[in-house]
Amino acid sequence: METTAVHLNKEVKNKVIKDLWTDWPKYFSTYGGSPEGRKPMKGEKNFRKAVLGRKILSVGRKGKNILFRLSGGYIMLAHQKMTGHFLVGKWKENKRQEKRDKRQEEIWLGQKWVPVDEKGPLRNDRNRFIRLMFFLSGGEMLALSDLRRFAKLMLGPEKEILNLPELKELGPEPIDPKLTFRKFLELFRNKKGKIKQVLLDQKILSGVGNIYADESLWEAKLHPLRRVDGLKKTELLGLYDALRKVLKRAVKMRGSSVDDYRDPSGRAGFYQNAHQAYHRENEACRRCGTKIKRIKIGQRSAHFCPHCQKLK
Repeated sequence: METTAVHLNKEVKNKVIKDLWTDWPKYFSTYGGSPEGRKPMKGEKNFRKAVLGRKILSVGRKGKNILFRLSGGYIMLAHQKMTGHFLVGKWKENKRQEKRDKRQEEIWLGQKWVPVDEKGPLRNDRNRFIRLMFFLSGGEMLALSDLRRFAKLMLGPEKEILNLPELKELGPEPIDPKLTFRKFLELFRNKKGKIKQVLLDQKILSGVGNIYADESLWEAKLHPLRRVDGLKKTELLGLYDALRKVLKRAVKMRGSSVDDYRDPSGRAGFYQNAHQAYHRENEACRRCGTKIKRIKIGQRSAHFCPHCQKLK
């Protein structure tokens, strides 16, 4: 998300939203300065009316949420969920959707939009599920490719959006310079449960997903089933350092493209090439040579080295 937010800020900052198209109106929730506690207005109509004509002042991030700060004191919150990712470029309508066009790859048949550049990274097959398109000033387009249509967009006055549970209840981020080790210890005080599940709890620490939880636990030599209340101070210090190391390295390598993720230019990240545990089931641990194992914890998978990460 950090890679996406930084890239989007460079590409769409100061652009005006001129129009939008979507084939999935369920994405949208619009808050219009209503009394506190009132439910948002659903659907495309209200969202379109509120967003058109606004300038994108900046793009940032909080946790896994992308925050577009718009003119008039508005914020558009976007959560890309499992299969969504924003793209910036230029597309054209695919007017031959039901016909074979020898000039384009077969995978694009049936798609509403195709990139103008026939050889660029936007042509990657993971970028073809365009469900939402913002038409920006200057001719640029901001698209959302989202295979499973799980993403969501919430728009409204800054005060209302920033007070939504999605943002207000988020814990601090591991790479925040203000999160000292002392504060990190406080986050885990009186907490119980398996460390892998605790790391994924966004109310405790925000921005840590399944991939980086596995990678950080491998780095810290902690088994994902270890109980938080049984961890020593030295082990928590190792985890604190591991989280910061792994996340900073992942940002530098532009994220992990294991499945659907692509950056806003349409390119894959590189960090999957440096994974030590995640998605490496039955492969040799790069530290000791033992085969990496995969288990289920709740509804999520966990990858670890049974030799380096012992369950004490």
